[in-house]
Amino acid sequence: MTAVRVGTAETRLIVLRGNSASGKSSVAAGLRDRFGRGLALVGQDNLRRVVLREHDRPGAANIGLIDLTARYALDAGYHVVVEGILYADHYGDMLARLRADHRGRTHGYYLDVPLEETLARHAGKPIADEVDADRLREWYRPSDLLPGGVETVVGADSTLTATVDRVMLDTGLAGLPARDR
Repeated sequence: MTAVRVGTAETRLIVLRGNSASGKSSVAAGLRDRFGRGLALVGQDNLRRVVLREHDRPGAANIGLIDLTARYALDAGYHVVVEGILYADHYGDMLARLRADHRGRTHGYYLDVPLEETLARHAGKPIADEVDADRLREWYRPSDLLPGGVETVVGADSTLTATVDRVMLDTGLAGLPARDR
């Protein structure tokens, strides 16, 4: 397959991965709040569960939709945060192609939260009524890192504020202006 370059040298692509209740969506929202306009959030849960209403499985349609959405936003000049569980065996090839095709800086983060902490955090979420602890245990994959050392591992001891600060600084977003419209 021929590479199709996306984005610009100035766009940032940030991939936030981790198990359920690891803080991915909170970090993504914190980045958006901190940066302002011009940062697109491409959430796996929204595209997979809401838009397509599909189960997470290898080769599912949401994988391509996540890829297309991120590429479209990058080409439109947005910085992009792709966030979700994004199992390495299901999404790894797509993420590798997206990373390789992006003209700008790309940063990956894996939010590493132990199962016990995942269960405790999940218990306080609205979805806890739909997804019980046994299901969460089935979904949990310890250290589901992408190959090649392309992700920075962020431990459960990193606060939300500290994690957002780190990503803002690592990616250079902290020094870039938001869109004015």
